[in-house]
Amino acid sequence: MQVSNLRLLLFSPFVPPLSLSPLKPSFSLFPKSKPYSLLTALASASSSHPKRRRPIPYRSPGPRSKSTLRHRDKAMEDKTESVSFNKRRAEGHDKNERPKKNLQRKVRALNPTNTIAYVQFLGTGMDTLDTSPSVLLFFDKQRFIFNAGEGLQRFCTEHKIKLSKIDHIFLSRVCSETAGGIPGLLLTLAGMGEEGMSVNVWGPSDLKYLVDAMKCFIPNAAMVHTRSFGPTHGSVGGPMADETQFTDPIVLVDDEVVKLSAILLRPSFLEGSHLPNGVPIMQNPREKVIDDSMDHASEPISPNGRSMLTGKPGDMSVIYVCELPDIKGKFDPAKAVALGLRPGSKYRDLQLGNSVKSDYQNIMVHPSDVMGPSVPGPIVLLVDCPTESHLQELLSVQCLSSYYADSSGPPENAKVVTCVIHLSPASLISSSNYQSWMKRFGSAQHIMAGHERKNVEIPILKSSARIAARLNYLCPQFFPAPGFWSLQQSDCLAPESTASSEGSVCESISAENLLKFTLRPYAHLGLDRSVIPSKVAAADVIHDLLSENPEVVDAAQCVSQFWRQSTETREEVNFVQEDTVMVEEPWFSENTLPSCLENIRRDDLEIVLLGTGSSQPSKYRNVSAIHINLFSNGGLLLDCGEGTLGQLKRRYGVEGADNAVRGLRCIWISHIHADHHTGLARILALRRTLLKGVPHEPLLVVGPRQLKRYLDAYQRLEDLDMQFLDCKHTTEASLNAFEGATESNKRHSSPGKDRQQKVDSTLFAKGSRMESYWKRPNSPVDDGVVFPILKSLQKLLSEAGLEALISVPVMHCPQAFGVVLKASERMNSVGKVIPGWKLVYSGDTRPCPALTEASRGATILIHEATFEDGMVDEAIARNHSTTKEAIEVGNSAGVYRIILTHFSQRYPKIPVFDETHMHKTCIAFDLMSINIADLPVLPKVLPYLKMLFKNEMIVDESDEMFDAASVAS
Repeated sequence: MQVSNLRLLLFSPFVPPLSLSPLKPSFSLFPKSKPYSLLTALASASSSHPKRRRPIPYRSPGPRSKSTLRHRDKAMEDKTESVSFNKRRAEGHDKNERPKKNLQRKVRALNPTNTIAYVQFLGTGMDTLDTSPSVLLFFDKQRFIFNAGEGLQRFCTEHKIKLSKIDHIFLSRVCSETAGGIPGLLLTLAGMGEEGMSVNVWGPSDLKYLVDAMKCFIPNAAMVHTRSFGPTHGSVGGPMADETQFTDPIVLVDDEVVKLSAILLRPSFLEGSHLPNGVPIMQNPREKVIDDSMDHASEPISPNGRSMLTGKPGDMSVIYVCELPDIKGKFDPAKAVALGLRPGSKYRDLQLGNSVKSDYQNIMVHPSDVMGPSVPGPIVLLVDCPTESHLQELLSVQCLSSYYADSSGPPENAKVVTCVIHLSPASLISSSNYQSWMKRFGSAQHIMAGHERKNVEIPILKSSARIAARLNYLCPQFFPAPGFWSLQQSDCLAPESTASSEGSVCESISAENLLKFTLRPYAHLGLDRSVIPSKVAAADVIHDLLSENPEVVDAAQCVSQFWRQSTETREEVNFVQEDTVMVEEPWFSENTLPSCLENIRRDDLEIVLLGTGSSQPSKYRNVSAIHINLFSNGGLLLDCGEGTLGQLKRRYGVEGADNAVRGLRCIWISHIHADHHTGLARILALRRTLLKGVPHEPLLVVGPRQLKRYLDAYQRLEDLDMQFLDCKHTTEASLNAFEGATESNKRHSSPGKDRQQKVDSTLFAKGSRMESYWKRPNSPVDDGVVFPILKSLQKLLSEAGLEALISVPVMHCPQAFGVVLKASERMNSVGKVIPGWKLVYSGDTRPCPALTEASRGATILIHEATFEDGMVDEAIARNHSTTKEAIEVGNSAGVYRIILTHFSQRYPKIPVFDETHMHKTCIAFDLMSINIADLPVLPKVLPYLKMLFKNEMIVDESDEMFDAASVAS
């Protein structure tokens, strides 16, 4: 059993930064080492979970003694005095002494016969329209993936597609839409086995900008091999090559399996722009690939009077041409005998394509004399034409002429295209120009893999969707129906053909999840729908649930009564469930409603937990993200892991999520680990697009200093329309200094000197290392930059109805923070002033005295609870918290309600917890939406949530994703 699970056990979550030194052209994107060997992981898994295979029975919560509470409070006091945590990890030095890896480029022994070959659609983004779909090109001994948007890992985990087998990743564009899943994918591959696995990443020369950005949070102790092709850019805004360069296909891969070429599409811009910098370009298409072992330095050239392309580097697009070798005709022995050949080695030479001399006749025998006609190899084109400007370039590309059915060139140069995969948007495909271009390929099969509404019928993450439907049935107040269910009722079916505005029709089909187009064997050439997931409806999910667990019907009725009873009366109410009477516990009546919740409105605050898992996405839980929905006042994001945009669209629907992104006031990131921020670029890019042409302010991103390096590097590739503020400038001490400086500014006519003196005296300890850093010339924390952004933060908080956003240093890794949000005071109908609510989010941390103090009197504490109570040693080693430790933090701080999140992916559906000390606590699930008006009943739902999963507490073997090899989160 253990052996069969080795691959699952090797999956690793995201990793922390180990070094911020500049990347070399040949660089490392994998961790230096892992804290545990595989054998240690197996031993830890078995010792830590002696009873994990046993179902955990459902028990109603029992009364708790006051002595138990006193004992717990005393233990918490002792814990606060001496908090256990991994100091070296918190300082970022826990693995520097480990030996470095040097992973070699992945090379596989190829099978020239290629008995199986196909393209398959890995439908990333199809139901939520948030990323570009991915396409798998499969051979017996090689795997290619085209585009790796956010959510690719979750999709492959769901459908058991082995990412470890991927040899090459090709990007049709280098931007957040097509490459958002690469950081997580690389980190997962890094954790496989004892040495990790490498992968080759290909893309236009813009690829270097993406990698320069990722180096800020991906360790450089092992290796990922990047191959960029096409013109190299100089500085930002500098020219690419002129339009006459790179007109021929650039051959990337050419072996006995496939010949894969790239054709560049560079959008047309205004002519006459003459910029001074550029690079020399190699003319031979075979030499146009820049290997990762070469220097990317650029050299200036003189302007040549031609128009230059001055767009962002990420504007370049690529058409990929995949050509399989011809299938040779059958050898005819009778013809060979007639030409005077004896059976033997010459037969083989002829089959290999070599001419031989006849044994009995004075002639040369050529392969064509004894071989039947060859069958042309299939040709597949992947076309990504994102804009009208790219389309103009596409229509003028001359090197595609040999692939057109109406080609006027020599017959021997004509190539018949088997399949064209269109990654272009549906709006562009429907244009008459694009339709006319499609028709030039004759009988080729056209498959539309761009964003189409038809694809919302089948959710990509069916396992997660089933859980969401079950939770919705039990408690719709906390688990609203996901957005895609409602879309199924609308008329969202796309036609099988795409019509242009002039009525011209080109036959095509819409891609679906896991749809295959078989290339080999030739007898099966064409579409294969055998593995397409079946449609799923919420009613079917509920029918299955009630068949398995009939008690859920009564449980749902009990839960619904929590909202029927008056929130103003705290009477004990009996709820009957079958033969069991569940009595409300005495501590519910003792738990007085905070004054901030007096006459609270439902449009004041809603907390939407978009991702509640740690390290890496799984079938059931995405990585960290929380949407603070302030309704008409906008919203905030607390952390933004990969797939956050997709989760927003699953919660609010496609249009509703766009509105939520438009309304974002601020995004706050807790620390630099990839599972907390790699969805950020996609959110920022979408907001920029949605607000194009609308007056607006750049979105404020508050995060650790290393995050700014990533965003600055990424902005060279794609405009993110944001401004950045370091978390440390939003700590209580920094904000007090800012307030003091502001007062000084009001009192004195020469405020600059007084302001700097005030900051020097209050922001950092006298003579401390940070004080000297603040005063350093050209420091990134120069007050001339920070103070205007702090004013901007103050303004946007005020507009959102918030009084403060305060970052709190916590114990996890260098520059890790929690956050406190305080709402402004309000006045009720009779003129009484009511204090605002207070929300605290821990980020990733050990139990932390500073966070405990910051949580005093909080209305809500959202605290990480990565491990179960019996795994304290693991929690300390990785600077995380156990369930009990997180609850003790909230109890000692007098928090009204505690929400536990960030669970290890070893708990696929529901974590292990002890109900007896959770009287004001609830477990978070993905897409759980908690309205502040419903806080009083939040803990009451917990026993029913556990009961909902009582038949599923046995861990599914295929779901086990032990992160014993993890160095992340």
